[in-house]
Amino acid sequence: MADVQLRGLRKRYSGGVEVLKGIDLDIADGEFTVFVGPSGCGKSTLLRMIAGLEDIDAGDVRIGGRSVAALDASQRGVAMVFQSYALYPHMTVEQNMGFALKMSGLPRAEVRERVGQVAEILQIGPLLQRRPRELSGGQRQRVAIGRAIVRRPEVFLFDEPLSNLDAALRVQMRLELARLHRELGTTMIYVTHDQVEAMTLGDRIALFNAGRVEQVGTPLSLFEQPASRFVAGFLGTPTMNFLTVSATPAGPGEGLSRAGVRVPQAGASARRPTTLGVRANDIALAAPEQGLPAFIEVIEHLGDTVIAHARWAPDQPLIAVRLAPDVPPPRAGDAVGLRIRTERAHFFDAEGHAIAA
Repeated sequence: MADVQLRGLRKRYSGGVEVLKGIDLDIADGEFTVFVGPSGCGKSTLLRMIAGLEDIDAGDVRIGGRSVAALDASQRGVAMVFQSYALYPHMTVEQNMGFALKMSGLPRAEVRERVGQVAEILQIGPLLQRRPRELSGGQRQRVAIGRAIVRRPEVFLFDEPLSNLDAALRVQMRLELARLHRELGTTMIYVTHDQVEAMTLGDRIALFNAGRVEQVGTPLSLFEQPASRFVAGFLGTPTMNFLTVSATPAGPGEGLSRAGVRVPQAGASARRPTTLGVRANDIALAAPEQGLPAFIEVIEHLGDTVIAHARWAPDQPLIAVRLAPDVPPPRAGDAVGLRIRTERAHFFDAEGHAIAA
């Protein structure tokens, strides 16, 4: 096992496009860290640089205290699981899992023993003599993970390994990966664009945006205390509601937005809030005269959850409200009042940075 230190990592492709703009990040020994962000933000490129599959233009990668930036991928003590299973179609499951060990010169008996141990952990023992074409997608992914485990690396790298699976299998494999991390205790770095995977798997999340790390922390800290409008809008389903605010004097150090919410004034910092953010759970429906007047446009029935989408002004986006299970849902066209839990509101300045209320 080993910690991972990333220092000033930069990557530029031909044409001058800089996809990573100086990444500094520490990943503790035994930690499950998730790189998450929209497509094209640089998270997979960074993972491949850690693995040694992409050249580093500037900066350093240290694994277990040693610099590996100049080492080949095979010398870094890492094992990578890809989005595509990348299994040899003519080999059995057992042969696929043991191939790297065989090529490294390990005795056949030891290879079989290690493959058998890992197959038991992943519950694929009965599949060892099958070939990839005889396996389901979930079984193939288990084999790909097993092929990485048998190498006993210091660090596991996962590049969107569940994206080819259907929804039910993704849930099952998330649970399997969480269990696997508890059992092995090995450092794991996992790349995904799926915020649910990030929130449920990671000890910590590094949220990427346009080649930079926007915020690092526990899943709960990023959800509850977003450092920017980008973080607030990326995490959470439905996404956070954003309202344009215009503060008017309402007392020392305060203002009042059009939504009837107390807004922190600029003060000495001259950082005036321009956006109010509030999650669907922190808005309740009331009579029109008892809250921000709005009209219901769409009702989403999602099993045990109902989401009402309302609009309070023609120039404002729809506002999502998660309804309590025991509240009869309104109908499209109904006039309502939106009551915002002011203590749960978030505020952002013109650059999108969070401002403390």
